[in-house]
Amino acid sequence: MLRVVLDTSVVVAALRSRTGAANGVLRLVGQGQIVPLVTPPLLLEYEDVLKRAEQRLAHGLTFSQIDLFLAAFASASEPVDVAFRWRPQLSDADDEMIFEAAANGRADALVTYNVRDFAAAAGKFGLRVLKPGELLRQIRERLQ
Repeated sequence: MLRVVLDTSVVVAALRSRTGAANGVLRLVGQGQIVPLVTPPLLLEYEDVLKRAEQRLAHGLTFSQIDLFLAAFASASEPVDVAFRWRPQLSDADDEMIFEAAANGRADALVTYNVRDFAAAAGKFGLRVLKPGELLRQIRERLQ
């Protein structure tokens, strides 16, 4: 079973489109084929972004529905203790908590649409950085 950290952009995209690759990744989480790694700050980041007015207009979920989604997501996730802070590793300070969750959790991959932002730092830690579509392709190839 793959253990991954999902960038906030992936979670947002998954809820905005039922047909995109990010939603496919979430479906695999629901099926137990992927285990997301999370930290409390990362879950709070998901909540903050998903509850923004512009995001609610795009995905159409109510506050209660977002809370239910996050509760289900958290229950399917593995918590990560951030034992080591590796900052600064990235050019965008907001991405540091995502990277630290992946590094401390020894993730199989960090899944993001911003591969370039994470690539250099991830290489130092032997961490794979994949777009959602790439992750889905690799999982399909394993199953064949």
